[in-house]
Amino acid sequence: MRRYFLLLLLGWLAGGAQAQPDPLIINVDGRRTTSLHGSWAAIVDPFDVGYRTYRNTPSGNSFFRHRRPQHPADRIEYSFEDAPRLEVPGDWNSQRLELFFYEGTVWYQRTFTYRLPADRRLFLYFGAANYEAIVALNGQVLGRHEGGFTPFNFEITELVHDGENDLVVYVNNRRRAEGVPTDNMDWWNYGGLTRRVLLVETPRTFVRDYFVQLDPADPSFLTGWVQLDGPERTLTVTLRLPELGLVQTIRPDTSGRGTFRLRVPERLERWSPEHPRRYRVELATRYETVVDSIGFRTIETRGTELLLNGRPIFLRGISIHEEAPFEGRRAFSKEDARVLLGWARELGCNFVRLAHYPHNEAMVRTAEAMGLLVWAEIPVYWTIQWENPHTLELARQQLRELITRDKNRAAVILWSVANETPRGEARLRFLRTLIDEARRLDPTRLVTAALEHRYVNDTTIVIDDELGRYLDVLGNNEYIGWYDGPPEKARRVVWQNAYDKPLIMSEWGGGAKAGFHGPAEQIWTEEYQARLYREQIAMLRRIPFLVGMSPWILKDFRSPRRPLARIQDYWNRKGVISDRGQRKQAFYVLQAFYRELAQSAIND
Repeated sequence: MRRYFLLLLLGWLAGGAQAQPDPLIINVDGRRTTSLHGSWAAIVDPFDVGYRTYRNTPSGNSFFRHRRPQHPADRIEYSFEDAPRLEVPGDWNSQRLELFFYEGTVWYQRTFTYRLPADRRLFLYFGAANYEAIVALNGQVLGRHEGGFTPFNFEITELVHDGENDLVVYVNNRRRAEGVPTDNMDWWNYGGLTRRVLLVETPRTFVRDYFVQLDPADPSFLTGWVQLDGPERTLTVTLRLPELGLVQTIRPDTSGRGTFRLRVPERLERWSPEHPRRYRVELATRYETVVDSIGFRTIETRGTELLLNGRPIFLRGISIHEEAPFEGRRAFSKEDARVLLGWARELGCNFVRLAHYPHNEAMVRTAEAMGLLVWAEIPVYWTIQWENPHTLELARQQLRELITRDKNRAAVILWSVANETPRGEARLRFLRTLIDEARRLDPTRLVTAALEHRYVNDTTIVIDDELGRYLDVLGNNEYIGWYDGPPEKARRVVWQNAYDKPLIMSEWGGGAKAGFHGPAEQIWTEEYQARLYREQIAMLRRIPFLVGMSPWILKDFRSPRRPLARIQDYWNRKGVISDRGQRKQAFYVLQAFYRELAQSAIND
């Protein structure tokens, strides 16, 4: 009912404006942009009075209109001018104590001044807004986006004023059963304009999207495509890689799409964790030159092996939530990414699992620059509405937005379509649709999911989830020593694999409060967590088809599911680093293991 009302409202307010965002512009860092970061007016609206009357009909005084009193008798019961402020990008939960647990609507407003040349176009770009956003410029609703972790943009060329402009954004983060993720999760539901907001200026005809990668079938060739947007869709595009001396002319068809294939010289250096080499890539038309830095590598499987650039690799990883170091808030900046990924590097990682949703673009680009391989994931998490067509379309949309944004990032080797989902025919149909979509959008990477296993008897575990038949790489979450018996249980467990495919142990671990010490048998102590890690590592060494792991998790993170006073206090304490940056004993246990693995790989 609420979704129907919002769509009705959009049509009523927008006078026929499109309800969905425009096709996504990639690599906004390579374009002419203006930041809209800073202090925004913010009205907290738990009853959604900003868009509906007490009769549940569209309000003629919707906050999108941003009305001001014209004479003393005017009754207008909101004011952006007098409203408190919130910083953008940022979540509202960490900025104001009274919004700590808040889930609902906040209206954001700011003005900006712009003068757009006659031969240019302008887009309003959002890195993400959690969870639902409706955007209006100068009183005109542009459209709506659902999904809290992927980017979207609207063209505002015909609506932007020459001078001051008024921007209003409705953001609602209420959890919903039909959503992706659903209304049950184990992380903080940070609401707001949590990532960057930019104005992106382009020529009338511009390079909107492109894909430049090694051909997985024959990596001696570079293949890909370019997509133009604008009236001159057959405009010639020149692809250049100046460091390799490569130049290719691309002639798009009438849809604006052009393809290319060219042989790369033998001196091309492959991107790898040890040598994260990236090349300058230019896509030029007579109106613009879009520049990117792209690394080139191959990723494939051979039986139960994982091959990077044709050679077996073991993924020494860690899972990470998108939460800032040293403070409980949503991470969004390059500085946040450098600290989090720097901790992963200190741990000895060559791989990170960015759970359980698409992380901000700075995380992915920083990982690529630092030589960290990436597992990227959409929030098809636990139990969602498998038979709801709307839910499936939301999952497909978020997968498309993730792949569109990050498909040129060499660091990303795995698209994950699910985490800990229960078996069943409806779930299998749902996830097979996503797997097919991922392969259609990007045939150069592998597809995975974090599965659950099955006990054959007290000591034998088999990974035989039907979904594994359709994945390239198996993921598995297990918590022996935490949710599944004592740590010593790991000594007698034997693992079996129903598929001739490689396995990543995508989650394992247990909690400890930093600074809490005691016997190794006492739960919540650093000693217990370290003991659990030692037992797990000994077990994992015995799994012949294991090609990597990403223990849960790098640092403690906020979760409303964790209320234990004086221990959790609404923090999930499974981090090997505390929320204040303290290394726990388990950190050093894992670090020693990874150093041993790294040295062994060098010797091999």
